[in-house]
Amino acid sequence: MSPKTNRKMSPVSLAQVVIDDGFWSPRIETNRIKTIPHEYKQCKDTGRIDAFDLTWQSGEEPVPHYFWDSDVAKWIEAASYSLATHPDPELDALLDEVIEKIAGAQQPDGYLNVYFTVVEPDKRWKNLGMWHELYCAGHLIEAAVAHYEVTGKRRLLDVMCRYADYIASVFGPNPDQRCGAPGHEEIELALVLLYRATGNRRYLELSKFFIDQRGQKPSVFQRELEHLSDEDARINRHFFDKKEGFDTSYCQDHLPVREQSEVVGHAVRAMYLYSGMADVAVETGDEELLRACRRLWDNVCRKRMYVTGGIGPSRHNEGFTKDYDLPNETAYAETCAAIGLIFWNQRMLHVDAEARYADIIEKALYNGALSGVSLDGEKFFYVNPLASSGDHHRQEWFGCACCPPNIARLIASLGGYIYSENSADAYIHLYISGQGELEVAGTQLIISQESRYPWDGEIEIKVDPAKAAEFGLNLRLPGWCRQARLWVNGEEMEIPPLLRSGYARILRRWQAGDVVKLDLAMPVERVVAHPNVSQAAGCVALSRGPIVFCLEEADNPVPLHRIVLPRDAELTAVYDKELLGGVVKIQGEALLVDDSDWDGELYRFQAANMRPYSLTAVPYYAWDHRKPGEMRVWIRSL
Repeated sequence: MSPKTNRKMSPVSLAQVVIDDGFWSPRIETNRIKTIPHEYKQCKDTGRIDAFDLTWQSGEEPVPHYFWDSDVAKWIEAASYSLATHPDPELDALLDEVIEKIAGAQQPDGYLNVYFTVVEPDKRWKNLGMWHELYCAGHLIEAAVAHYEVTGKRRLLDVMCRYADYIASVFGPNPDQRCGAPGHEEIELALVLLYRATGNRRYLELSKFFIDQRGQKPSVFQRELEHLSDEDARINRHFFDKKEGFDTSYCQDHLPVREQSEVVGHAVRAMYLYSGMADVAVETGDEELLRACRRLWDNVCRKRMYVTGGIGPSRHNEGFTKDYDLPNETAYAETCAAIGLIFWNQRMLHVDAEARYADIIEKALYNGALSGVSLDGEKFFYVNPLASSGDHHRQEWFGCACCPPNIARLIASLGGYIYSENSADAYIHLYISGQGELEVAGTQLIISQESRYPWDGEIEIKVDPAKAAEFGLNLRLPGWCRQARLWVNGEEMEIPPLLRSGYARILRRWQAGDVVKLDLAMPVERVVAHPNVSQAAGCVALSRGPIVFCLEEADNPVPLHRIVLPRDAELTAVYDKELLGGVVKIQGEALLVDDSDWDGELYRFQAANMRPYSLTAVPYYAWDHRKPGEMRVWIRSL
């Protein structure tokens, strides 16, 4: 079937988009000149890259880990995307060098994983549930497709086609093949990318096979566990529940995927699975898979997502617990999970053309994902809590280093999230200054944006078709915006008649030089959580536009839990070019619970007094860049 079988629109390629934006351009530049080189050095210094030389000997340190390959793969992907927008001969040559090492590590039968080649070669494919072989293969495939699409070079693509062919010979429905699935999903979406890059339907069928394996009874992971030694099986502790016994909800294996309606288990695994499900559904016309994706989206985004777009509250399983369970200081909210949420929502956006998906992309992008990297591009959060006592800080690297190269590849590929197209419509999802080249209504089209977003909601859009043509220009009206105005060539338009699934669709005969102006009102808003979110009861969070704010001790040198915000307190947004690289901060008159008259008492019958207090809140993504101290997103309210 056509790749567009179930998509109402298609993304505009990263190579066709130029970002020239006051907010994002500096971050993309920092990602290019600081983050990507920093991550290469970390991969080099920790042995991840040279491990592909296969020279490791027993007793040597460090011992290659079974997920190391994926860290290098994501670095390759980030570096490749960077080349798409900023050609760099030195980086291009470095990529070639690393790719040659990977190619040299491929075994005669096509297999490719450092750990199971040099450390424990007798354990290949023994523990799919927890040993990440297929996960690493997926990331290497993604890297290969990205590198090929950007550079046109087939070296890594050919290597990974050979590996995918080998995997397809091992796993499948035939009598001489193995049932099985990855405990950590990723290869499912990667195989669809490989299918799209090569046209080889075998890869799509293999992706569907892995998806269909989930939830079978008995579980493929339970059958696998029966053949593992006690030592090899100890890492599979996540597959057991004290009450239920064997339970693979940790890796979304509790039910067949088409029957699932509640998001469970490890958050990153879930997001990658749902992304793969959406991809397979698009390519095969599987409406049942899409219905499952929509049910799961409702559960994630309406009952289990933080106000920052973070997901996965529990450190125990790096994932989900139950509806409305959203603790703050103990929030896990892994950076990779927010990024996975973006991946999945972009896929659903192209299937349904509904702005609610782009709203989630924007929320996670500006808050729960962007918080994962420091302003200087060289320190990272793995975990993104919504409150801190002052002891949580970004690090230069991690033993499990999935998050740093993941945020790098997201930022490097940002241009691919801004625009979409179909035969009759152009879409703008994100308001990021620059331009995109589209093809709509049989004509080439350049769309240019200029704004100070996310600090200001005034956006100017220039539409320049190569020839006059009639088509719809769809502008997302963000879910956070409660008042908007729209002009075309100076004439104000009524928005309600234009609304289609959260987009204002302007259908007209467009000509070169047409100008659209969109004004999205950006007052400071108080966000209230659902009453079932006990951890936010009696509190509000502050937002303005797409940005969620927090209190930091650096601005508020008092115990933050004692700050109380009255409902009628005036809040003002002020741009401070000297603060945290230039941000809008929120200032307002609040109250502070006073302890000066307690005389050393622990309890008393009289209510505590309050005194006036001036609070300052800063963007959540930028916290932990000054002296260590408390932070909290949710503020007591009365």
